Amino acid sequence: MKPEANTWTKTELQVYILLLCANADSHESEAEINLIKSKSTPDTFEKMYQEFSNDTEEQRFEKIDDTIQLHHYSNIELAQLRREMYEIFFSDCNFAMMERNLDKIMDNILY
Repeated sequence: MKPEANTWTKTELQVYILLLCANADSHESEAEINLIKSKSTPDTFEKMYQEFSNDTEEQRFEKIDDTIQLHHYSNIELAQLRREMYEIFFSDCNFAMMERNLDKIMDNILY
């Protein structure tokens, strides 16, 4: 049974994706969380963090894929999202194998 369709805004989706990037190595650093918080309102961050925390990995990818298809992203918007993802990946000055794998998965979802 497919979960109810998300009605996230682009900003909510952005926060959710960035949380996924921060969690790629199974550890969300304070620097990563602060960077994500700086890109949204406290209410948006809390809402998305709660939902993210309650989802399985499979649910996370499905929700991102479903929501990406609902919004009409321009190439510029996708490029900006990718830059923000890399900010999170490199915030600890290390692009670990799990982060590289997530990067490939997200590349397939976004494009």
